[in-house]
Amino acid sequence: MIDALAWTALGCAAVPALLYLLNSFLFREPPEVCHPLPVNFGPVSVLIPARNEELGIEACVRSVLASAHLDFEVIVLDDASTDRTADIVRALAAEDARVRLESAPPLPEGWCGKQHACFALSKHARYDTFAFLDADVRLAPHALARMVLFQRENGADLVSGFPKQETGTPLEKLLIPLINWVLLCFLPLWGMRQFRWSAFGAGCGQWFVSTRAAYEKVGGHSAVRASLHDGVTLPRAYRKAGFRTDLCDATHLATCRMYRSASAVWFGLAKNAREGMAATGQILFWSFVLVFGQVLPYALLVFVLANGEPTAHLLWPALAAFVLALEPRHAAQRRFRTPALGAVLHPVAIVLLLAVQWYSVWRALTGRPVGWKGRTPPTTNNS
Repeated sequence: MIDALAWTALGCAAVPALLYLLNSFLFREPPEVCHPLPVNFGPVSVLIPARNEELGIEACVRSVLASAHLDFEVIVLDDASTDRTADIVRALAAEDARVRLESAPPLPEGWCGKQHACFALSKHARYDTFAFLDADVRLAPHALARMVLFQRENGADLVSGFPKQETGTPLEKLLIPLINWVLLCFLPLWGMRQFRWSAFGAGCGQWFVSTRAAYEKVGGHSAVRASLHDGVTLPRAYRKAGFRTDLCDATHLATCRMYRSASAVWFGLAKNAREGMAATGQILFWSFVLVFGQVLPYALLVFVLANGEPTAHLLWPALAAFVLALEPRHAAQRRFRTPALGAVLHPVAIVLLLAVQWYSVWRALTGRPVGWKGRTPPTTNNS
């Protein structure tokens, strides 16, 4: 029995470790912007949905206004905020004519709030390149131009960047860095770029860039109207419509503080889970792969070392599984400049991640799916 566990753990650790190694060469930053510009950029519409974002909306908008190399407008959609979000944006618009404040129309039945806000923003955009940006993202001055250049040179119709994730609370430090780790360990980037299969669709909902033409042909966010996780569902909608999508490393181009408390981390990840790991038919697979490949190697190595001679023949597979589970997590910690706590306590982080997924499943099965910002998810999203 122990022999089978050891070899299963080794296999489950080896596959994501190999994929991480391959993907680490393919997950690159957007190209540098040089002079003269290699392509005709054209102006960009930066579209920011905002619901109760008074703590960060000014910093977000000002970071966009500092963008270099291209012309743009900034449209913020106030999505029924009950705080000072609209007042702050209104003051920014009075300072800079590139900023506009719009108000979201009433939320129709069957729509997620963010998807409806983004779709409404697209109707206000003047230009033919859309950059959807979450209100908690901060851009470096060259970030927007480099992202548009990436989209132009790459030829993909929808691209997204993964910002550096800032963290504060211990639960943030344990769970948020797993975003990049999961991406590089389990998504074959080569296959994503070679084939348009919707299953390979992935992105970061914090920052999307799309052409207007592709967005409108897909139906934009109306194609994923009930989704709480457009980072997965929007790229898949583009691929189903025959368009290409891609993603890039924006660690040095943008920052984002997704959540600011342990409860926000828990419920924020849980609301997305049903369209990711906790989707029907996937939760058992992910539980098996992550427990056997990322938790069991640590326990096996301790067991083998503690039992000495009777388990000596398992030392090498147990040690190999341990190293293969450990190294990608520490490599991701170094590359993406995330807190060391998550890497040191990697098995604990994985157990917590799975706990969030199963919590989301339990809430859905009991008819109480996880909502967000005072809104319950659309009923079509709860299956």
